[in-house]
Amino acid sequence: MYTVMIVSESHSYLLVQLQGRLEQMDCKVHYLPANPSEISRIRDHIDLLFLMVNDSLLEQNGGLIYLKDKAVEEDIPIFATGDEEDLAELRNGILVHTIQREFPRPINVNEVAEYLCDYMKNNGKQNKKKILVVDDSGVVLRSVKEWLGDTYQVFMANSGVMAIKYLTSNHPDLILLDYEMPVLDGSKVLEMIRSDPEFSSMPIIFLTGKSDKESVQKVMALKPDGYLLKTMQPYQLKKAVDDFFEKRKAAQIM
Repeated sequence: MYTVMIVSESHSYLLVQLQGRLEQMDCKVHYLPANPSEISRIRDHIDLLFLMVNDSLLEQNGGLIYLKDKAVEEDIPIFATGDEEDLAELRNGILVHTIQREFPRPINVNEVAEYLCDYMKNNGKQNKKKILVVDDSGVVLRSVKEWLGDTYQVFMANSGVMAIKYLTSNHPDLILLDYEMPVLDGSKVLEMIRSDPEFSSMPIIFLTGKSDKESVQKVMALKPDGYLLKTMQPYQLKKAVDDFFEKRKAAQIM
């Protein structure tokens, strides 16, 4: 059973129709306004966020920011329906780059429900390795997520502080960690993780933009599980991550 969170500021007829159709298709559905205090009380794993966009929802800046952070941290796809103008405002505002697909109104409820269920079925996370990517560049985060997202569950943190916060309730299979970040850089994050018995053996690979010998030696002196250059081609980075997991699997068998 998949769990869908429908976010809407009004309990409309369209919402009731969509909720009913999703439940008929064996989905568990939560309906909530964009209120962080109410959303945070949901303890179920959320497979998909569906936003019903109108003027009232667009005014909920705090709620939309909370939803964006939740989606990024937990790798939850966001879908939205609304008028073209409202969708454009949402797309270019707080949720820029995070909406998986839009359904301009009017919509066919059956078609939308079937699309959402097919998406969850085809992109199920149950058997995917979890990777946390930590980088202060949104471009790098989105690029790595795009390159690895078909094979792995990719979670994103845009700072060392956000990464540590994520680890308080999650246990990824690999961390791709930017070496140079403001406030809490990669070396400090690695030190904090290694000092915690629960996470001391968690594999960490540094992401770095510097390839000269001195920089590489400095990075490797911290004893990560490897390093990857940000200048690598997408297929090279993907292959490096694939090879890492294959080697770990082979070592476990031996």
